[in-house]
Amino acid sequence: MTTADHRNTAAGRGGVDAARGSGDTRPATATGPVRFQDLVAAEWIKLWSLRSTWGALGLILLATVGFAVHASLDTRRRWADWPADRRDVLNPLWDAFPQQTPLFVVLAASSLGAVAVGGEYASGMFRTTFAAVPARGSVAAAKLAVLTAATTALGLLGSATAFGVSQAILAGRGGMSVGEPGALRAIVASALLVPLCTLVGAGLGALVRHTAPAIVTAATVLLLLPTAVDDDERWTALLRHSMPVPAWQRLIERGDAPPWVDIAHRATVGGAWATYAGWALVATLVTVLVVRRREP
Repeated sequence: MTTADHRNTAAGRGGVDAARGSGDTRPATATGPVRFQDLVAAEWIKLWSLRSTWGALGLILLATVGFAVHASLDTRRRWADWPADRRDVLNPLWDAFPQQTPLFVVLAASSLGAVAVGGEYASGMFRTTFAAVPARGSVAAAKLAVLTAATTALGLLGSATAFGVSQAILAGRGGMSVGEPGALRAIVASALLVPLCTLVGAGLGALVRHTAPAIVTAATVLLLLPTAVDDDERWTALLRHSMPVPAWQRLIERGDAPPWVDIAHRATVGGAWATYAGWALVATLVTVLVVRRREP
């Protein structure tokens, strides 16, 4: 090493020492792995920053409670005109969770999931996210955890409110309490339908990568496909029973089917819960695997 090199080295060290002595407070670069709770916090902020989130959740809550109030008021108004035999077979859960409710709940919830995942592919946000956090599986898991938590809380709020308000309206007109058989099961089933459809929408958003096609596909699979099959044959009944909305319809029933409904192959309560679990598991695995393996 030459004398000049020594002088340069000494000057460099002196500059570093001077910088340290002058109170240089520049933060050191983080080299540790990103914690899962940090990813959850980031996804939480990202979810609530979308205007579509507020719209979808508002529609779910409005539809769940609004249709329950409308159906209950209609039953109360007509109660005096109905014969005793019809009153005896009425299920108060039909007013708490009328058949119009899932039409809006399923569409809004699946759209929320499709936008949360498919929208990030379409906008290129996933490329930015993965550049900062290469652990794609952890990012997908955090996103699904946030979606599930938010929609489950909203589903519980909506279904509990719908049940409470509807039964208050039906007091003295065939209402029921939460402690009666089938009531709590219907509340939980209606609440869990929201996160279930959100997960399905997220899985389809990961597969399709575009929001609009994913929403259309979700509506077709969840709402239209069940209308194409019936319970007349065993194989068609099995196909119908394996779909989320028919499973929900079974879970809000109590006792035997109404006498005017002829069901050749009726689903079981255990089978309906298994349908819920199966769809949620498959949708979660599809989302995580697709996000991990496919380039954004």
